[in-house]
Amino acid sequence: MRLVTAHLPPLVLEHGGARPGALMELVNELCQRMQLAPQTRFVPWRRAIFLATTLPATAIFPLTRQPAREAQYRWLAPLYDEHYVFTAPHSSRFDIRHPLDMKARRIALLRGAGQAAILKELGYGNLVEAASIDEVHRFLLKGIADAAFGEYNIIRASLRSRGEEADFALSPPVRSTTAWLAGSLDFGTDDVQEFQRTMAAITADGSSRRILAKYGLGSPEKAP
Repeated sequence: MRLVTAHLPPLVLEHGGARPGALMELVNELCQRMQLAPQTRFVPWRRAIFLATTLPATAIFPLTRQPAREAQYRWLAPLYDEHYVFTAPHSSRFDIRHPLDMKARRIALLRGAGQAAILKELGYGNLVEAASIDEVHRFLLKGIADAAFGEYNIIRASLRSRGEEADFALSPPVRSTTAWLAGSLDFGTDDVQEFQRTMAAITADGSSRRILAKYGLGSPEKAP
């Protein structure tokens, strides 16, 4: 078994050392209890999607579960409730208080991410894809995009790491979903059941809550 993922702090950190990210720790705990020792490969997110849908015995995380993806993966274990928000510099033409009135504006997002389907469903068509979270941020600063759309805690961590939280505004959440550990289609029904039983045990004994709390992951005040 191999794992593919991308650098998405605070959820997954490529060079985190003793603090590899909340979901990296959670997946490590899951694999340890199942006596698995997978190889982990960090790649750009679009590449991770490609690998998980073409290579055998390959799992990817954190992957948003959506109808369009349902038949492409085996859904092994739910990991994390994610809340998607808009962020924009205070100087932007994007009115963060009324995002549904801003559908003609340019929206930056991570290339290959499930957010594209959410935005299109909501009526946003002017999407600017970036290869990394750092590139999303550069697009905002250079005026290539008017706003960005992404997961609440990832956006907060990105702004905090740059000391720029005061320079940006975040919208209320416009969609809440669940991020999963998902596998290639050669994972069998018994595999899926074992992953989900083990994840249920991790949740039941408080290990999941403890790991998420270690990273101070919070939720927006209002989530749909």
